Amino acid sequence: MALFKRPAPIVPRQQHLPQQVPIDAYGGEAGFRFAEMAHPGSILALPSGIYGWAPKSAAELDAETLAPVLDEASAIAVLVIGTGRDIAAISAPLRQALREASIGVEIMATGPAVRTYNILLAEGRSVAAALIAP
Repeated sequence: MALFKRPAPIVPRQQHLPQQVPIDAYGGEAGFRFAEMAHPGSILALPSGIYGWAPKSAAELDAETLAPVLDEASAIAVLVIGTGRDIAAISAPLRQALREASIGVEIMATGPAVRTYNILLAEGRSVAAALIAP
């Protein structure tokens, strides 16, 4: 009897830019603003670019929703996670998956996460951000 492995579901995301840039502003109906663009929902800021991202709450964060981050692990030293208006914890299995990928994690509300991401990016650090729209 053959066992078939179900393919992992694809996490929908839309690339806005093929590079990392600072986040200029966030909040309100425009969501996040960067490089004279805007995205009304959550975003991933990865070494490969800025992407629209599906999660709307920290409860949705898992290895599947952060698969794009794990895919680029070799280029990421620190992942800044913005959990919305309030700080929220991530699951132990997700924390372990990031640790195994050698990615440090900083979790905070989205406002401070945007500022931290911008500072680390300006310093030339290998940073990524998973930012849930507030």
